Amino acid sequence: MGALGRALLWLQLLALTRAAYKLWIPSTDFEAAANWSQNRTPCAGAAVEFPANKMVSVLVREGHSISDMLLPLDGEFVLASGAGFSAQDASRDQGCGTGAPARFLDPDRFSWHDPRLWRSGDAARDLFSVDAERVPCRHDDVVFPSDASFRVGLGAISGPARVRSVRALGQTFTRDEDLGAFLASRAGRLRFHGPGALSVGSEACAERSGCVCGNAERQPWICAALLQPLGGRCPPTACRDALRPQGQCCDLCGAIVSLTHGPTFDLERYRARLLQAFLPQYQGVQVAVSKVPRPARPRDPAGAEEDTEIQVVLAETRPETGGARRLARALLADVAEHGEALGVLSATARESGAPVEDSSAAGLDGSGLRAELAGGVTAALLLLLLALAAGALLLRGAGRLRWSRRDRAAPGPGVAPLGFSNPAFGAAGSAEPVRGRRGCGFSPRPRWAPTPPGCAPSPDSPHPQPPAPKLENSSTSRSYFVNPLFAEAEA
Repeated sequence: MGALGRALLWLQLLALTRAAYKLWIPSTDFEAAANWSQNRTPCAGAAVEFPANKMVSVLVREGHSISDMLLPLDGEFVLASGAGFSAQDASRDQGCGTGAPARFLDPDRFSWHDPRLWRSGDAARDLFSVDAERVPCRHDDVVFPSDASFRVGLGAISGPARVRSVRALGQTFTRDEDLGAFLASRAGRLRFHGPGALSVGSEACAERSGCVCGNAERQPWICAALLQPLGGRCPPTACRDALRPQGQCCDLCGAIVSLTHGPTFDLERYRARLLQAFLPQYQGVQVAVSKVPRPARPRDPAGAEEDTEIQVVLAETRPETGGARRLARALLADVAEHGEALGVLSATARESGAPVEDSSAAGLDGSGLRAELAGGVTAALLLLLLALAAGALLLRGAGRLRWSRRDRAAPGPGVAPLGFSNPAFGAAGSAEPVRGRRGCGFSPRPRWAPTPPGCAPSPDSPHPQPPAPKLENSSTSRSYFVNPLFAEAEA
């Protein structure tokens, strides 16, 4: 059985004991293409350069012919059976040896706190972990493959990164004394660097309802490492009102279901229920289920654990389908029907907004979107007013529009002057209502418009008009505006 087979067997044994584990992914192997500036293993006759001021341990699995090699000041090559180096004249391979030298990339670029560099032991299709839980939690077993070389930066963070155990170079460390001796040795210094500390000895999670990861205080460093390739900024989301679950570095589209649980809740059983009974019906949805700290609430169900809740994150890979929202409502209905049997006391859900139709709108925040809408409405109103004014001028020029003159006589003393009156609200006008077809509102009047006081109902009116109500102030009357768009030309 090879080293990789032994590592897999170790992981299977950990899984049988319900212990969670995290597996380190990157290596400093010579044959790993990602370790070289040309993104390929140096070809025959190439010149090879290692960073002179970096410590590194490099596993070499095969034989290589090179023309030149610049070695680091402090490092080691671990040669597998049959591996080695031989000198070769660069002129024998013009396509490889005459180009730029193959440079080994900075081995210190791999950080313990980078979520992309870890693989979870309970990973399954459609399951994921929030960013803070992708990095080893305090109850996790950490495994570094024994058939690969590696180098890990612990970072300058106050307080040690605490885990249950660390397995490296075929040894398992469960006590701080043993781990400290290894980190101080030459083999440990070649593989772990930085001012940060690493501590072991935590107990495995023994609660059926799961355990809190314990990386909340380290999340700023976790997010900084994750977003470094993006310039420290989160990418835009494909939906409005995106959500940010606890432990996640950036917003996402979907829904979050929060479960208040009792002592009989089984996290693994509920996760299996989601995978088997729900997820196959909702394509394009990924689920993360974990126990997280819960803010205090004024009213908690009887029997609820005081400080924690179960966070179910439903992330949509295709927000336009709305699968996460439908699944969230299905989970709420499931709790209402089977909550007692599952150990769930109550459930609430939050959903993101509608998907963004255009990718350029993804970067708009709520205020920017509202400002653009307001500007669009204002522009539309201005265009409408200009169109109405232009239409009125055209009708007047064609002889189809004539204004009713009200300025033939000056108003007498004590009589309010006739002015422009709003037909919807009315205004103080002449001493008595203006009679006649032109003085009685719209001409012709729509069938829904009421007949003004003092005017006879139109013959085509669907209902007879009631008499005009009496005004408390008899000296006040109303004049009615002649709508120029509906006015008829004089005979």
